[in-house]
Amino acid sequence: MWLYLVGLVSLYYLLRWYRERQVVSHLRDKYVFITGCDSGFGNLLARQLDLRGLRVLAACLTEQGAEQLRGQTSDRLETVILDVTQTESIAAATHWVKERVGDRGLWGLVNNAEIFLPWAPNEWLTKQNFVNILDVNLLGMIEVTLSLLALVRKARGRVVNVSSVFGRVSLCGGGYCISKYGVEAFSDSLRREISSFGVKVAIIESGYLKTGMANKEMVLQNLQELWDQASQDVKEAYGKKFLDSYMKMIETMGKIYSSNLSLVTDCMEHALTACHPRTRYSPGWDAKLFYLPMSYMPTALVDAMDYYLLFPRPEQAR
Repeated sequence: MWLYLVGLVSLYYLLRWYRERQVVSHLRDKYVFITGCDSGFGNLLARQLDLRGLRVLAACLTEQGAEQLRGQTSDRLETVILDVTQTESIAAATHWVKERVGDRGLWGLVNNAEIFLPWAPNEWLTKQNFVNILDVNLLGMIEVTLSLLALVRKARGRVVNVSSVFGRVSLCGGGYCISKYGVEAFSDSLRREISSFGVKVAIIESGYLKTGMANKEMVLQNLQELWDQASQDVKEAYGKKFLDSYMKMIETMGKIYSSNLSLVTDCMEHALTACHPRTRYSPGWDAKLFYLPMSYMPTALVDAMDYYLLFPRPEQAR
């Protein structure tokens, strides 16, 4: 019996491996639009797809970022300035994309633009702290998608949305987890709605990786600034020892997690170029072995792990 079970499992993974190795034809004729290409995942993916021969349309927030990217890539790659929080900027970028893709449509849309900070206990934050993150990570992503979806549908192409393991399990305060839960919900509903048009939607649920956005020094500096701005009541409730322990936890995370961004961009590339892309990708050892298993655990168990093992306890905690 056990041999039959092992044989079936082995056959399943062999068939999946073979299926996922099949590549879409005529990649050099296909256009891919990527947001957030100044640095990090977007920048690396743009260079990676350019080397692969795809026609990359890279959206950068700054002209400096766009110029640096053009200097590292071939003449096939084109850049445009895009602020995903501004409707006028999205409309201009959409018109720019339409002019380039023409009747062929847009094969790939990669919603990569995101911000991470502030990351702190919710009570230390203001409404505007949440709004700033949601505007970029969720509302901006939705508006960009809706603006370009007709072009993707015309090409029967792909939408790749960058979520996070923190869209599966919320372990930190601030707007980041909230925004990623929203990305998950929007992506799921979008996938079901447009699958009948031949469009595939993939979600990237990466673990914690060392990017410029999540730079340890920036996170620690932001945390200290939020603490300095907090009310006296908050400071007394949490205590300086909590802040010190919280910072030490962030420093530890910065030491153990990977800086290999290609773990994520390889998944993005597969979602764009494979005949049978996955619905969800989980790059990073922590995503596969820690965060995703945790997302399936009973809530009480996750709460206990968070309370007793992962995060420090406030000074006035019972």
